[in-house]
Amino acid sequence: MGKPTGFMEYQRLSEAQLPVAERLNNYQEFVLHLAPDEAAIQGARCMDCGIPFCSNGCPVNNIIPDWNDLVYRQEWRQALAVLHSTNNFPEFTGRICPAPCEAACTLNINDDAVGIKSIEHAIIDKGWAEGWVIPEPPLAKTGKKVAVIGSGPAGMAAAQQLARVGHAVTLFEKNERIGGLLRYGIPDFKLEKSHIDRRIAQMQAEGVEFRVGQNVGIAVPADKILAEYDAVVLAGGAENPRDLPVPGRDLEGVHFAMEFLPQQNRVNAGASLPGQIKAAGKHVVVIGGGDTGSDCVGTSNRQGATSVVQFELMPRPPEHENGPLVWPYWPMKIRTSSSHDEGCSRDWSVATKEFIAGEGPDKGKLKALKAVRLEWRNGQMHEIPGSEFTLKADLALLAMGFLGPVGGVLDAFGVARDARSNARADTEDGTAPAYATNVPKVFAAGDMRRGQSLVVWAIREGRQCARAVDLFLMGTSLLPR
Repeated sequence: MGKPTGFMEYQRLSEAQLPVAERLNNYQEFVLHLAPDEAAIQGARCMDCGIPFCSNGCPVNNIIPDWNDLVYRQEWRQALAVLHSTNNFPEFTGRICPAPCEAACTLNINDDAVGIKSIEHAIIDKGWAEGWVIPEPPLAKTGKKVAVIGSGPAGMAAAQQLARVGHAVTLFEKNERIGGLLRYGIPDFKLEKSHIDRRIAQMQAEGVEFRVGQNVGIAVPADKILAEYDAVVLAGGAENPRDLPVPGRDLEGVHFAMEFLPQQNRVNAGASLPGQIKAAGKHVVVIGGGDTGSDCVGTSNRQGATSVVQFELMPRPPEHENGPLVWPYWPMKIRTSSSHDEGCSRDWSVATKEFIAGEGPDKGKLKALKAVRLEWRNGQMHEIPGSEFTLKADLALLAMGFLGPVGGVLDAFGVARDARSNARADTEDGTAPAYATNVPKVFAAGDMRRGQSLVVWAIREGRQCARAVDLFLMGTSLLPR
């Protein structure tokens, strides 16, 4: 490494953020990437530890020590090439990935981990600013046609990889714009959609054809796709939300998170939604403590909620993990997002018992929520007698995770499911090629195959599935695993 003692000399520097009062006035990104000299110093903190656990902790296996060193040496264009060699869309992961690579950083055992995500963010933003991110069209066409169903990160990654080796790729999306849950599920203040649009333009120049408003398996018959294409990649999302079947669930004001979040994204893009679900002037309760719940908190505050409360069924995690015990694995500890910092009351070990309606003109509308505190013994949940309480609520958002893909696509193609209702497909070659389903020439990747997961896992699966498809079509492949 360029600075063998850098980890002893320099402290971790987090990316700056705009003040809360300023960023709550809009839906724009507010995290500012590091300046080149700041990123160089952060790159110098990389320890040259011999075994890069960070690369193994990263689902796409980013070659992190190499681009840390290149940034330290200010060789930015080469750093970008190394970054792109494993990750098609580092501007997505550099913004919204929770950074399992940093949890696996050797320095994280007893110090602050290297700011890997912030360095990645700086590299790709500089790459776009300098005009280094350009289309990479194939040198020759193979004559093979591939349909990719679903335009989220898995579908986009698979489509780009396959187009770059010469296949004619058509990417189908049921919504009106490309991006899947990147566009409709992740708030703009975490990921502005111009980043997706730039990649769409690049992919079009590489030969990818985009077809939006095409609900394959419903409006577009699966038989038609199978007859027209040499291979099919199913890369849709896990969009079947977990429900909360308690009394009052059907009241006006109780909604799934993924009814609420996409509407605001559509409005930000210029759509008119007269019946938009809005938190303005309301007491909001978010049920579920994960990233989707956090996104509901941030969006509610921007819409002008009177108050925001977030419940979690599980106990409150510890403030700090036991590093030597859990490293290099993802630790269980309390995680406070930027949305929580903007205003939110959080509570743990709470179960919702009932949604309560108003009276008179408010009959049929949510006005309160009844909950109970929990005690966890031997991994089992027990209600604490006498702990029930009622909380004022005009809007309840269910953000309790997802149970798998919606039925249309898998059923239309006749794809077998695993025990969790996802598409059944192995990631290693066996009796069938990797990522192949039970249906000939049909492959599955991303959330549709593995269940609800991270964007970085979707990119990994899209890339690996593309290699499997290329190998299936051509007998050999130069695409990386």
